[in-house]
Amino acid sequence: MQEKTVSEAINFRRSVRIYDAEKPIETSVVKKCIEQATLAPNSSNMQLWEFYHITSKDILEKIAPMCFNQNAAKTAQQLVIVVVRKDLWSKRAKANLEFMDGLYGKNNPKSKQSSREKMVRNYYGKLIPFTYADFFGIFGWLKFLLVSITGMFRPIYRQVRNSDMRIVAHKSAGLAAQNFMISMAAIGYDTCPMEGSDTCRVKNVLGLPFSAEINMIISCGIRKPEGVYGERFRIPFEEVYKEV
Repeated sequence: MQEKTVSEAINFRRSVRIYDAEKPIETSVVKKCIEQATLAPNSSNMQLWEFYHITSKDILEKIAPMCFNQNAAKTAQQLVIVVVRKDLWSKRAKANLEFMDGLYGKNNPKSKQSSREKMVRNYYGKLIPFTYADFFGIFGWLKFLLVSITGMFRPIYRQVRNSDMRIVAHKSAGLAAQNFMISMAAIGYDTCPMEGSDTCRVKNVLGLPFSAEINMIISCGIRKPEGVYGERFRIPFEEVYKEV
C-alpha cells in the first residue's frame, strides 16, 4: 500500500467507531506510528509522556467496560493509551542536560562554553526547576505572584502554577497523539480518540502511579463502512479563521 500524503492522511482520518474483526492490524506497524508520535513538538522538549500499546485481548476486554463499552473500544483491534507524566519533569530535564554533555562535553568549563550552551544549561538546570517545582500548590502561587508583579514592567512567562504546567503537559501529549493518528491514517489504519473513560480504573490496570494522568485512549483497527457515523461536519472556515 502506498503511503498517503499529509493532506490525504488528514482527509482520510475519521473517528472510527466500529472496526472490522476480519481485518487485523500489525503490531509492529502501530509501534512504528507510536515512535513517530514521539517526534511531535512539545514544550521545552521535556517529553512528559508515555504510550501504552495494548495488544493483549485480555487487557482489551478489561478496558472496554472502563470506556463505557463504546463501540470504538469494544471492536478495537488494539489500543494506544497516551499518558501524561508531569511528575517526571526532573528526570526529563536531566536527560536534556545529559544530551548537552554529549554535544559539548560533560565538564566543559563556563569560560569555554558558547552562549548557546550556557543558555541551554541554565534553562534546564535553573528555569525548568523554577517552573515545574511545587509543594502542594504553595510554590505555584508564590511564583504566580512574583511573575505577575514582574509582568507589570515587562513581558514574562506567566504559566507557572501546578495547574498551568498540567495544561502544558497535556497539550504536548495531544500533539503527540495527533502525530500518531495521522501516521496511522497515512498507512490506511483507523483510529478514534476517546476521552470518555474511567481513567482511575484504567490507571490501575496499567499500574500507573497517582501522579500520572490519562490524556486520551486511542482505539485502532480497520474501519467497517458503518464505523464512520456520518459526513464530516466543520464550522465554516470563515468563522474560525482570523487574519490579523
